Amino acid sequence: MELSKKVVIIMGASSGIGEATTRLLAEKQVKLVIAARRKEKLELIKKELFNSSIDYLTADVSKFEEVQEVIDFTLNKYGRIDVMFNNAGIMPTAPLSEGRREEWQQMLDINVMGVLNGIAAVLPIMIKQKSGHVISTDSVAGHVVYPNSAVYCGTKFAVKAIMEGLRQEQRVNNIKSTLITPGMVETELYTTINNKETSEQLKNNQKEFGLKAKDIAEAVLFVINTPNSVSINEMIVRPTSQER
Repeated sequence: MELSKKVVIIMGASSGIGEATTRLLAEKQVKLVIAARRKEKLELIKKELFNSSIDYLTADVSKFEEVQEVIDFTLNKYGRIDVMFNNAGIMPTAPLSEGRREEWQQMLDINVMGVLNGIAAVLPIMIKQKSGHVISTDSVAGHVVYPNSAVYCGTKFAVKAIMEGLRQEQRVNNIKSTLITPGMVETELYTTINNKETSEQLKNNQKEFGLKAKDIAEAVLFVINTPNSVSINEMIVRPTSQER
């Protein structure tokens, strides 16, 4: 299928990788439905991309019914869904000894259940179509564990396992699955860290050493544009200088 004919949903589209991917795919005339919690950001993106085929809905990925509304809207408008990009995520970090159970629950709800909600909502449609592509943003933290980020790493290990399970289960239905695994990227992820010193340090490191969000968007574009017979199951994209 030509890229311009594809119908793509992007969750977590209001900033960072989601916004950069929205802008890049809009340039290619892809049919887009974008969603996030911040309505004003989505409105601005649509306004700036006024020549593109783009709709937006507000949605919290941790709430299945809101994710389902995005899926239903897209299906009603276009009659099909070709790509589901599960991109929303947060990264509160702290030692386990601080016992930040509320933050742990938020990470599980957004980073893990957000992906599962997206899969659960879109999979019946893709099975019926006998085609589709599910993409989820992970992290190199899904490959290595480091101090003060055990729970965040755990959520990313979980997403890696979930996406591999999806691949194994749905390959017979011609459904592709891709895990986009970035290293350090200059995004707003640092704003989800409550420790001000740690947040500021990550912000500075992202600016100095990180990839641009568009670099990851280019990776998403590449995997979306592969032939139907090709499924890139994981793509790790790090800054050249990144150690882990």
